[in-house]
Amino acid sequence: MTAESAFADVRFDLVRKAASAAGLPSGGAVPIRLAENDLWRIPKGVVVRIARAGQSAAAAREVAVTRWLATQGVPAVRPLDLEQPVHVAGRAATFWEELPPHRSGTSADLAPLLRRLHDLPPPSTVQLDLMDPFVRVAERITAARSVGEDDREFLLARLDELRHAWAGLPDGQPLCVIHGDAWGGNCAVTEDGQRYLLDFERVSQGRREWDLTSTAVAVDTFGTLSDEEYERFCAAYGYDVRSWDGYPVMRDVRELRLVSFALQTADQHAGALEQAQHRLACVRGLRGPRPWHWRAVP
Repeated sequence: MTAESAFADVRFDLVRKAASAAGLPSGGAVPIRLAENDLWRIPKGVVVRIARAGQSAAAAREVAVTRWLATQGVPAVRPLDLEQPVHVAGRAATFWEELPPHRSGTSADLAPLLRRLHDLPPPSTVQLDLMDPFVRVAERITAARSVGEDDREFLLARLDELRHAWAGLPDGQPLCVIHGDAWGGNCAVTEDGQRYLLDFERVSQGRREWDLTSTAVAVDTFGTLSDEEYERFCAAYGYDVRSWDGYPVMRDVRELRLVSFALQTADQHAGALEQAQHRLACVRGLRGPRPWHWRAVP
């Protein structure tokens, strides 16, 4: 047995044990995505989400948030009506109704859903923390094995610089409930055109500009979204975050997070190393002006 197949067996065993603890069948479980959080499809139209270790509170909050969204009529994935999360081997498992056949949303699909979310009053049934844009960034940089000490020192100094800049952001739109990871992959569109929000792990109270910057960097940093597509996004939402004076700081914070994530991924998947090094060179000023044409990492 290879190390890879043994690892897959461990992951399947987690799904089996989690489903059993919830009173659900697991025969024929199929992986949907195996990443920081593992997603599996099991019988009876159920999706199991197994969070990384130490994320039990976040998993419970995600279930509570989606239940609250159901009371507000916001189209989103729905958790099963059972006591959750379930805990197995130090990890939290949650259980969700499987959506009908669907595709990932576009920025224009995402915009009206974000607007609905941002316009909601704060929930009285869920305690939401203030959004921390720097969560896990220092840890990822410090732990990265794919960078030399000079690059590590640069990134940590850049992190300190951006923490200071964030504290001095100008006034913007009122604080609200934000998604925290607002991109097209977290919006699903079914064959009948219904749109749904997905993945509420990072929901918090914060600046709506943070959610909107995710789409803006698809234009400015990744170069994967055209100006015309971005204009449709802004029209559907009703605001262009790039017109706000604080946008460059928020963009730079997003970019540093994306660099740290790529470095973390490169330590686990050799295929991500080239992209991680490219992102690092860009923020160090070695690849010219934006857009830098970043690609997704595995």
